[in-house]
Amino acid sequence: MTKRQGKAFFMISAVAQRYNIHPQTLRLYEREGLLKPSRTEGNTRLYSEEDLEQLETILALTRDLGVNLAGVEIILNMRRKMEQMQGEVNEFMEYVKRELARGIDDWEQRLGTALVKTSPTDLVRSVQPDATVTKPESAKKSRGA
Repeated sequence: MTKRQGKAFFMISAVAQRYNIHPQTLRLYEREGLLKPSRTEGNTRLYSEEDLEQLETILALTRDLGVNLAGVEIILNMRRKMEQMQGEVNEFMEYVKRELARGIDDWEQRLGTALVKTSPTDLVRSVQPDATVTKPESAKKSRGA
């Protein structure tokens, strides 16, 4: 185990022993693009905690569910896209919350500085469905009625 910048890194032999797999299997996963361990200046593979989590996912898919490596690649790509989309949705929701809060503050400010202070519901007049509208007498006279 090696430490870089406060993070723990594991060499290929330690990872292979920990997960009971052959080091060639780890190299295969790297060639297939499923794992991307960092490298030392001497080109030794170093696996981070994130790499080990990815490896655990790969092993669960292959060992427990019988998924082949092509399927693992598709699943991992879909997970990555879903996480990205979830981040975008969360970002959008924060934007909507900020805009709604700003809109409410804006309305409160407008109502507070209005010449006639009233609530928005007082501004809406309801008309009874059976009420008839009559014209004022002055309007009737001007038409010659």
